Amino acid sequence: MTIPASALLPYDFVVIGGGSAGLTAARFAARLGRRVAIVEANRLGGDCTWTGCVPSKTLIRSANFAHEVRFARRYGIDSGQPGVDWPAIRARMNSVIQEIYTSESEEQLREEGIDAILAPAHFIDPHTLRLRDSTVFGKRFLIATGARPSIPNIPGLDQVNYLTYETVWDIDCLPQRLLVIGGGPVGCELAQAFARLGTEVTLFEATNRILGQDEPEVSKLIAEMLVSEGVEIVLRHPVELVRTSNGKVIITSGIHEWTGDSLLVAAGRLPNLEGMGLENAGVTYSRNGLPVDRFLRTSQRHIYGAGDCTGGPQFTHYAGWQGFMAARNALLPGRSRGIRDGVPWGVFTDPEVAHAGLTEAEARRRFGDKVQAMNWPLKNADRAIIDGAGEGFIKATTLANGRLLGASIVAPRAGEMIHEWAVAIDRRMRLGDLASAIHTYPTYSMSAMQMAAEDSVSRLLSGYSGRVVRALLRFSK
Repeated sequence: MTIPASALLPYDFVVIGGGSAGLTAARFAARLGRRVAIVEANRLGGDCTWTGCVPSKTLIRSANFAHEVRFARRYGIDSGQPGVDWPAIRARMNSVIQEIYTSESEEQLREEGIDAILAPAHFIDPHTLRLRDSTVFGKRFLIATGARPSIPNIPGLDQVNYLTYETVWDIDCLPQRLLVIGGGPVGCELAQAFARLGTEVTLFEATNRILGQDEPEVSKLIAEMLVSEGVEIVLRHPVELVRTSNGKVIITSGIHEWTGDSLLVAAGRLPNLEGMGLENAGVTYSRNGLPVDRFLRTSQRHIYGAGDCTGGPQFTHYAGWQGFMAARNALLPGRSRGIRDGVPWGVFTDPEVAHAGLTEAEARRRFGDKVQAMNWPLKNADRAIIDGAGEGFIKATTLANGRLLGASIVAPRAGEMIHEWAVAIDRRMRLGDLASAIHTYPTYSMSAMQMAAEDSVSRLLSGYSGRVVRALLRFSK
């Protein structure tokens, strides 16, 4: 750890945590000409770069390519069975990580005028941090320490050498059989990826469906796709015991047992807040996260919070947005809201899943019977037929007047398609408004225009307006 000599003077802004929220905030503050320090206990870049989005999506790309090769015959290409080289896949993951990390390194941040300090941070008082044997003073702070894997209290689990999203990248060889606890985005993404690389996978979810935060139709379709690719999904079976025998991992639920070579625990994440001395700074926090107001201020008005550690939606893009808003509110006049409803998200299974706004259930709880829902099959898009990717749909949830409340997409490019829906929802637009923008043909996004046009025509030809239109047509004859 190297503490800059300038650290003896107070910084205008001290950021604790070098992930998406912290990096975005520090860079914006530096561009404002403020004296900025970013303090990170582990590695700059955070979970996303080292153990989250970057390695997982790199792995998924390799797995999807293997799947495409395996079924290339559908497209008139005879390629045979793919050979999976796990060391080469790991090497590529590490190469991608390093390339992305280059823009987040200590050297790069210092070139941008930011003092990057690698050390655990501990508050001595509301304006002072202890960093091992040195101290840093700050006028304003941002806590952006992210989250860590949540480990369920399952008997025997602490006696098993299990994997999490932090450690799964370090395995030396592909497991022949992988057991996965947790049917959320991480569990589903990695279950499919390993299955496509040749591993037998069993996925355990204690509730009645996987991807419980998504629409039920989404959960059903993705479950069907996983099962069709050989993933065994065990629902409504809470894991009651985990043990090892002869080098194997054994999961017990009721009278049933499952055996695997490796166990991946993907049961959510918990905020990283312990051991920071927040009580010395007068900052209120709990196991569930760091409470912040709508401007991202903690119980100490000069200390802000952003990203996963606040206990809100845990998405890299949301954390980065909050980091920007926190820096803006801390350093510029006025205040801007740093909490958003309906943050868009994606699940990078194949097909992908993306969502923005409210689910239908959430909308009905808020607006009752004023809510309408419309589903549009992906197979209506010519691009889906061309690609042989007809499994999927768009679901739009609206008010009776057509105002968009939420949208869910299951499609090969759902993560790219969701953004126009997110803008439309944010701007309180109607579904029919999406028909006014001409979409490029042939694309998956063409489905949005088709769906919106169908809604507009249906509204035009129904009720009073429909009677008027038909009367005018009769008169025009």
